Amino acid sequence: MMRSPLSREAVTEPADSSPKPAGKRDIWICYWIVPAFYTAFGLIFVLLTRVMPPPRPDTGPEQITHFFDDHAVTIQIGFALLLLIVGGAGVANGIIVFHMKRMTTGSVCAYIYMAGMAVGALPGCLLVAFCFLAAVYRPDRDPRLLALLYDLGLLSFVGSLGCFTAAYVGFAIAIFYDRNGIFPKWLAYVTIWQVVTEILATPVFVMRSGPFAWNGSISFWMGTVVFGVWLMCVITFLRRATELRPADEPALP
Repeated sequence: MMRSPLSREAVTEPADSSPKPAGKRDIWICYWIVPAFYTAFGLIFVLLTRVMPPPRPDTGPEQITHFFDDHAVTIQIGFALLLLIVGGAGVANGIIVFHMKRMTTGSVCAYIYMAGMAVGALPGCLLVAFCFLAAVYRPDRDPRLLALLYDLGLLSFVGSLGCFTAAYVGFAIAIFYDRNGIFPKWLAYVTIWQVVTEILATPVFVMRSGPFAWNGSISFWMGTVVFGVWLMCVITFLRRATELRPADEPALP
C-alpha cells in the first residue's frame, strides 16, 4: 500500500549559519571619506581658524583680544564647518578598526585604538572649537576671560596626550603581532614615533616660549610632521588592505 505524501517525513538540510560575503563597496566609500575629511580638517585649522600653526603663548590679554577680533568671522565659519563634518573622524577610525579586526591579534587592540581615539577627540579637537567659538560669540567679554579661553583651547589642542598615546600603542602592537600582513611592520615603528611626539609635548603646560611651548619646534612642529607622515602611510596602506581583501571574505562578527 502506498503511503500518503503528507505522511512522509520531511527531509531538510541544516541551514547555513555562516556569515555571507560582505562585499567591498561600503569599505571603499568609507576609505574615500578619510582623505576628504583630513583635507577639509587641515584647511579649516590652517586657513580659517588659524589654530595651525598655533598663535603665540607668550602674549597678553590685549593681543589675544585683537587676535579674536581679527579672525572672528573665519573662526565662526571654520568651526561651524568642522562641527558639521567631524563625524568623518569616526569613519576614519572605523575603517582602521575594521582592518585591525582582520589581524591575527584579535579585537583587543582594535578596541583600544577605537576607544583611545574616541576619547581623545574631545580635548584634541572639539574643545578648542568651543573655546574659540565662545570667545568670538560675545566680543565685549573681559579680555582676561578671552585669554582663559585662548589658553584652554590651545593647551588642550596641542597637549592632549594620553588618549592618543594609548591608541597608537594598541595600533603598533596589533601590527607587530599580526601574521596576516594587513599593514607592513615598519608602519608600527612610525606609529611608535607618534607616541614619542605625544610624550615630548608634555612641557607645553609649563613652557611659554622655546621648542617645548605649544607652538614650539618640538612640541608642535615635530609632532605635526610625524603625524603627517604617519597619516599618509596609513591612508596608503588602508587602500592596499582594501584592495587585497577578498570580495567573498565573510563579514566580521
